Amino acid sequence: MRPRQPGFAALAANPVLVGAITVLTTVVAVFLAYNANAGLPFTPVYSVDAVVPNAAGLIRGNEVRIGGTRVGQMASLTPVVEKHGRVGARLHLRLLRSVKPLPVDSQIAIRPRSPLGLKYIQITIGHSTKGVADGAELPLGPKAPTPVEVNDVFNIFDPPTRAAAKTNVDEFGTGLAGRGTSLNVALAELQPVVTRLQPVMHNLLDPRSRLTELFPALERAAGEVAPVAETQAALVDALDTTFGGLAGVPGPIQQSIARGPAALDAATRNLPAEQPFLHDSTELFRRLRPAFASLGTASTHLAPAFAQAQPSLSATPGLATRLNVTLAQLDKLAADGRVARGIERLTQTASTLQEPIHFIAPAQTTCNYLSLFFRNLQGSFSEGDSIGTFLRFGILGLPQNPNSEAGPSSAPANGPTVNRVREPLRDDSYLHSNPYPNTAAPGQPHECEAGDEKYLTGRQVIGNQPQLQPAKTEPTKRSLR
Repeated sequence: MRPRQPGFAALAANPVLVGAITVLTTVVAVFLAYNANAGLPFTPVYSVDAVVPNAAGLIRGNEVRIGGTRVGQMASLTPVVEKHGRVGARLHLRLLRSVKPLPVDSQIAIRPRSPLGLKYIQITIGHSTKGVADGAELPLGPKAPTPVEVNDVFNIFDPPTRAAAKTNVDEFGTGLAGRGTSLNVALAELQPVVTRLQPVMHNLLDPRSRLTELFPALERAAGEVAPVAETQAALVDALDTTFGGLAGVPGPIQQSIARGPAALDAATRNLPAEQPFLHDSTELFRRLRPAFASLGTASTHLAPAFAQAQPSLSATPGLATRLNVTLAQLDKLAADGRVARGIERLTQTASTLQEPIHFIAPAQTTCNYLSLFFRNLQGSFSEGDSIGTFLRFGILGLPQNPNSEAGPSSAPANGPTVNRVREPLRDDSYLHSNPYPNTAAPGQPHECEAGDEKYLTGRQVIGNQPQLQPAKTEPTKRSLR
């Protein structure tokens, strides 16, 4: 056994000196612990400053890493105002001298280290041959990324959604508690599904499936549906009411479903036979479309007619009883052979008169010439005395000139020769009446001339000429006098 050295024994025997050493050791340990985030004292470091647009929750002492390896820490940060008025943060980094110098095109990014909000600074080494000097500033890259905070992710959802998510997690946790064995069995039975899922996923990942366009299309669809979200919500609410009502009558619904196949079989057999009927009905309604369109204007007249028809229809049974006798007599008349021969002759007569009537009828139906004739004739006999009426007339002696109205002519009267007729008879040898007036018959203008011509002194024509001409007169209308 070696004897104790005199110096150590003397040191241990002095309690004041032992206490002083203990206090000094404690102070050094506290100093080192307090400045641990700033690195060990008296250790040479590579100082670099970097300006970022957002400190993103960095604090003094956050680690600096390159490729996942710790190469230093952030000593401090200060806010700065950039040239364009934007506010950023200047990071004072203390790095190991082994990474000196950093290329000037190196990039800085702030990354989350844990879900609790701890961050670190990541440096991506650039490729420039020019390095950043000790104490200089690392230029801000054109695409300095801004980290996404956990709070930003949580703030995507509004308070009701977060409350619902909390309820879901709580209820799912309660539902899965104590069911580990069942979950293991279920996962084991899912193995065939996973095995068969591989070719399905292979097909989905094929560029021809255009799966990458699905989610942008869904985004556009959601954007188009967003303006009618309240309407859709009301629709879902109404569907809830509808299905709630259907839930109260499950028996009839089940019977309808059970009898549905038989109804479908009957429809399969019978509907082809109904196709011609549907085709004919479609054609019928197409032809009736103009009639339906005119019902709108005719309804104002049909409504009073229907109102007046009710009393008439109530008297129809009595009329029908009396008509039985009439119809019996008509039947007896129709059976008589003489009636058929008479009708045949009337038909021949009507056929013979068809063409003359075709030309003569407009003289009365359009121009009212026959009525005008009798009206003028009645006016001629309207004068009389106690004995009776009489007609006064005078004889006009016309000169016997060529084509004069006093005798046969080959052309309309066109006046006398000056050296053969006395002056008073000069104007009497012109046309006084139109022998062929228009009567609106087929081939003639739709105008009426007879009785409307004016006598023009010293001219051959009176009023309108007998040939075709622009219509200036109008068909005769019934006078209200």
